[in-house]
Amino acid sequence: MDPFFVKGAQLFLSLSILIVLHEFGHFIPARLFKIRVEKFFLFFDVKFSLFKKKIGETVYGIGWLPLGGYVKIAGMIDESMDKEAMAQEPKEWEFRSKPAWQRLIVMIGGVTVNIVLGFFIYIMIIASYGEEYSTADDLKYGFGFAPTMEQYGFEQGDKIRSVNGDPLEDQMDFPQMLMMRDVAKVTVVHENGSEEELTLPDDIGMELFKSGEMFGVNVPRTPVKLDSVFGGAKKAGVLGTDELVSINGYPIKYKSDATYALQKEKDTVATITVLRDGVERKFDVDLGGAEMVGVGFKFLDEDHIMPERHKREYGFGESITEGISYGYWVLHDYATQFKYVFTKKGASQVGGFGAIAGLFPDTWNWLSFWETTAFISIILAFMNILPIPALDGGHVMFLLYEMVTGRKPSDKFLEYAQMIGFFLLIALVLYANGNDIYRWITGG
Repeated sequence: MDPFFVKGAQLFLSLSILIVLHEFGHFIPARLFKIRVEKFFLFFDVKFSLFKKKIGETVYGIGWLPLGGYVKIAGMIDESMDKEAMAQEPKEWEFRSKPAWQRLIVMIGGVTVNIVLGFFIYIMIIASYGEEYSTADDLKYGFGFAPTMEQYGFEQGDKIRSVNGDPLEDQMDFPQMLMMRDVAKVTVVHENGSEEELTLPDDIGMELFKSGEMFGVNVPRTPVKLDSVFGGAKKAGVLGTDELVSINGYPIKYKSDATYALQKEKDTVATITVLRDGVERKFDVDLGGAEMVGVGFKFLDEDHIMPERHKREYGFGESITEGISYGYWVLHDYATQFKYVFTKKGASQVGGFGAIAGLFPDTWNWLSFWETTAFISIILAFMNILPIPALDGGHVMFLLYEMVTGRKPSDKFLEYAQMIGFFLLIALVLYANGNDIYRWITGG
């Protein structure tokens, strides 16, 4: 099956599961507190629905617009903007008639379910599949590092011994840690076998991000050999049978050396030196403008691109601890990456449904499906708790204000806040998905 449809099917199933469970997080405490729930919908039923059925006091259904889902709770100012109902005298079974602490529990219910679900999936994955890791010995040629990292003492081919004094259990964790966590001290093992403790600045992640050297590590090094060429390289006359010698004067022995050379000399044209029939030839290759789309090389892996992965298995009790710890760091790293989003460059990389679908593999794999679903669940929890009107976090913000001050915001104020938040969210959705479309058109 076409990867587009495989990814789409996985995205649809994942979001359907997460949306339904999120809305149950609001539905269940509402019913426990005897609050009437008028509608429970997967997807939005603007003008009409694909299916609906009334059971008791609640209409359950499936809408046609797959941008989320909702529960319509009686006596609550939400996206339905039901002003007529709100103008009537409060009923005992309405949301607005309940104590603030009960309303708060109802509002945080969805986020709570998403967090618990994400952690639960990670626990079950670790219990069923264990955890994979690669030691320093598994990196046959070490890491390739971005030019900025050399300023702090890193050398091409280094392996990581410890981070902040703690042994690094999985070498493949280092790039993520470098960008998302407080990495101050790193002990490396140089190619000659010597060890050295290196010091990094507090803002190393932002420094790498702004320089275009994301993660600071150009993947584990593997021997390089051209497989084929396209784009600028093909247009310039480079052949797939050529032996790559250098880029911009920097020798190319490993695949990461090519990335390093382009990062070192940030230009829109790269000078490529190849060996053809025993004779060196030079070509000026257009990289595709200021965005440096790429030189146009497809490499043949002469060695494994990824180091060997070992498996560590846990008992169920240990899996609970490990799964919660893993889920915590996923949430921590996702929250931390927002410091990059709030930059001009970061904003241009915000993605919508296309970017989310891209998280899934091209072929159906249940392990990858559940790993991605857990990740999206945690993303939904974080995004929903942001203090933006129209999101759960906006309602929570106003409820906390009421609980602290003893004064409830007026219905008119809440209506205006809801409308402003709704339009902000629509604008964000359009912008994020617009970025997806732009990248699809331009190949970026």
